[in-house]
Order: sequence, then structure tokens, then C-alpha cells
Amino acid sequence: MPAVRNSLKMNREESFSHLDAGGRARMVDVSEKPVSRRTAEASCRVLLGAETASRLDALPKGDAYAVARIAGVQAAKRTADWIPLAHPLALEDVQVDIERVADGVEIRSRTVVTARTGAEMEALVACSAAALALYDMVKAVEREAVVTDLRLERKSGGTRGDFERTRPGRAE
Repeated sequence: MPAVRNSLKMNREESFSHLDAGGRARMVDVSEKPVSRRTAEASCRVLLGAETASRLDALPKGDAYAVARIAGVQAAKRTADWIPLAHPLALEDVQVDIERVADGVEIRSRTVVTARTGAEMEALVACSAAALALYDMVKAVEREAVVTDLRLERKSGGTRGDFERTRPGRAE
């Protein structure tokens, strides 16, 4: 770990705004940034067997789709409670959609905020919580479920500009 910490310290000004001069984690001061409308979209998958996926609206615990959507919205609004250095935000819109796909379900979220920071982590947290809630709903009938491929798909607004994923894998 020391080698990683030292390399983070050396590159702090170039790419790690959440580190202070001593290389310690800190919340970024956004008070000087302009307020702008920011949107973000994220996605992830929950891999399931065909039988489980076909029963998501009628599981022993209830409607997994509804529970997962609500969990995603609730979590997005509480992102600062999940992510230690995230700023609390008053989100203006959170959408969580769940679609059946060949190997399970795909979860997509969209967040909107007018603020000095935000939207990306909120969209990612929405997908994460929705996936975990869905996993909780199916674990009694399928223990092999896997949450995978959490990623930011696109964002707009803010000082760093827009982003749209061009590849399904890791962005470079």
C-alpha cells in the first residue's frame, strides 16, 4: 500500500482532487464552482437463471421490480450517506428502469440535479442499490445471482463537460 499512497500523492494535482497536500482524503470545496444542470446515466446487470428471471414480479417476497426501483430511488437521494466524500444533493429527478435480458436483468438509472457538483455518483448508487435489493428478493430462490457491470454510461453538465461511454468495457 505505501507505494500506491506515494504515487497518489505525486499525481494529486493532476487527477485526484479528493486528496489534500499530504495525500489524505478530503471533501472537495465546490463553493466556487458555478451551478449547472447535471444529468447522469448508469447501468448494471443482475445475472439470473431463466426461471428466476421469469418470476421477478411474483416472488415469495413480492414484486422484485417494484422493490428494486424504490430502493434505487431512495439510495440515490442518500448518496452522501453511502459515499463518504460525496456532497449531499437535492436531486430533482431519479429514474430507475429494469429490463429483462437474456441472462437476467439490466438496471438503468438517470439522475438530474441543478448544483455545483453531482449526478454521477447518484446514478451509480441508484443502480447499485436497485441491484442489491433485487438480489435480496431472489436469494431465497436463486443463490447463484451475480451483480455485475456497474458503470457510468453518460453525463452532462459541470465544468468537465459531457461524457458518453464508447465501449462496453473500461474507459481509458
